[in-house]
Amino acid sequence: MTSHSAGQQRKPSLEELGDFTTTARVIPISLLAIAIGVISTFVAWFLLKLIGFFTNLAYFHRFDTSFVSPTGNRLGVYAIAVPVVGSLIVGLMARYGSERIRGHGIPEAIESILMNGSRVHPRLAILKPLSAAISIGTGGPFGAEGPIIMTGGAFGSMIGQFFHLTSVERRTLLVAGACAGMAATFAAPLSSVLIGVELLLFEWKPRSAIPVALASATACVARRYLLGLGPLFPVPSHPAFIGLYGLAGCVVAGLAAGALSALLTLGVYAAEDLFQKVPIHWMWWPAIGGVFVGIGGLIFPQALGVGYDTIRTLLEGNAPLTLFAGVLLVKSAIWMISLGSGTSGGVLAPLLMMGAALGGVESIFLPHFGLGFWPLVSMGAILGGTMRSPFTGIVFALELTHDFNMLLPLLVACFLAHSFTVLTLKRSILTEKISRRGYHLSREYALDPLEILFVREVMRTNVVVLPSDGTLEEAYQLIHSTENPKGQHLFPVLGSGNELAGVVTRNQLVQRYQRMPDRAARVRLSEIATKNPQVAFSDEPLRTVVNRMAESGFTRFPVLDPRGDGKIVGMVALNDLLHARTRNLEDERARERVLRIRMPFGRQAKERKIPLTEGSDFRNGSTSDDPRE
Repeated sequence: MTSHSAGQQRKPSLEELGDFTTTARVIPISLLAIAIGVISTFVAWFLLKLIGFFTNLAYFHRFDTSFVSPTGNRLGVYAIAVPVVGSLIVGLMARYGSERIRGHGIPEAIESILMNGSRVHPRLAILKPLSAAISIGTGGPFGAEGPIIMTGGAFGSMIGQFFHLTSVERRTLLVAGACAGMAATFAAPLSSVLIGVELLLFEWKPRSAIPVALASATACVARRYLLGLGPLFPVPSHPAFIGLYGLAGCVVAGLAAGALSALLTLGVYAAEDLFQKVPIHWMWWPAIGGVFVGIGGLIFPQALGVGYDTIRTLLEGNAPLTLFAGVLLVKSAIWMISLGSGTSGGVLAPLLMMGAALGGVESIFLPHFGLGFWPLVSMGAILGGTMRSPFTGIVFALELTHDFNMLLPLLVACFLAHSFTVLTLKRSILTEKISRRGYHLSREYALDPLEILFVREVMRTNVVVLPSDGTLEEAYQLIHSTENPKGQHLFPVLGSGNELAGVVTRNQLVQRYQRMPDRAARVRLSEIATKNPQVAFSDEPLRTVVNRMAESGFTRFPVLDPRGDGKIVGMVALNDLLHARTRNLEDERARERVLRIRMPFGRQAKERKIPLTEGSDFRNGSTSDDPRE
């Protein structure tokens, strides 16, 4: 579309461009986010109490909301039936309540953001925590954080739906609720913000980061009065410097965590593929998974439930080898099978447990730096590798333990685990589910080249302009002459002072001329030109022009001098903007050696190859820039 009928916009000022595009609109959104932070804390508290209630009811036959582990139950072989019954209830809730309660929460939150305009149905705010509490309370090998993230996000989205907000603002409130729920659960406000940025926001802008940060901070403060202070897993302090041997061990731990992360991801979706082949309705799949959970719990009771006590034991560093084996073999197996069956539960706590168990095995042969050193390193690394969120893995491990001497070991291990899974798997355990639903999600954040390039750098200056007092016949002859630049379809029409008076398209000129060839010599261009066209200014970023093209539907703009005198300095079209993208691709793909080491003597100097360039004068194997030679 090349016709221009919209009013000419005001001339922008270069001084108006800033580092960020955030406006005062962030203030009311932040106030809403703070309120959501308080609500999400109560949601986290309620869900933990609900899990405790169902655990006590199912395994100890008592009415109590204290958070306990099902490990000490005395049901014997009858304990196999508990996860089956719980999973059957979850399947019925998913079938007749909402199918979206299936899964571990974060992919569902991502899908709500990307595909549903950040709108979450109110019933999900009730069914998700209830189904998760039943699943985990009856022995499901999951964490509470995934359902809390989804439930907090649901409340954030619902509150946003009561106000006149954009989809982006609703997304911010959804993520604020999700991150606040995580901050309240783990007393980890900073890593909650990071997981919001790395997994949910899909941007790094103050307009969203500020409300999310305030919501997480509010939740962490409110947690003090409901759940107490952190750290959740206190550990003895470790050495501040571990030397080269220690860093080499971190390399081993990071790569091992990356390998385990890849195996766990593949295992979960292999289990899901197997359940897809089961010739019964998916409502019954969680119950089948519950059978394996029950058997696994009979073999290794610590595999049941959230397992915070088991994680604490692993991090203390005095756990027996049987505990490491039980977690890595039994816990991981029933977790993969149960998660693949489509039941409700989170992934963070199981990943922490399996990472700590892996570190416990590594502590047998890696250098000793204190109790729990390698379990803590591997715990953070497996989180960074499995979720493809290395910064979250690092900060999360620090906030859970308050051992800030572990920063350097975690940095090495988390990023090596991340690099292993990035190179071996196309998608993470979170995004694979989204891909299987027919969507693609890119998690790479990069500066848009259209943000830093200006119109003046890509515009065409060889432009044909037409006088407003010229005739249609003269214009028709001109556009068919050799003087007309190839590809120009929009022609600026200039007034008596050479200022822009309007525009006319090639199609307009041709169609008008063909309809009235006998009158073409009497029709002035001022009569047919479109007044007040959409324009660009030479000092505008290309991103601004792209947005203007998208809003107006026009793909070619005359470019004006930014001084505001209406003088034409060029033309910019959609193809010119694509050239800016091409320049960015060249920066990524074109390889060249910029610096060369030249030896003054020897074979390199004698056999030096001279590139053939136009105008070079070759004499005795050398070139000269002096035209007199």
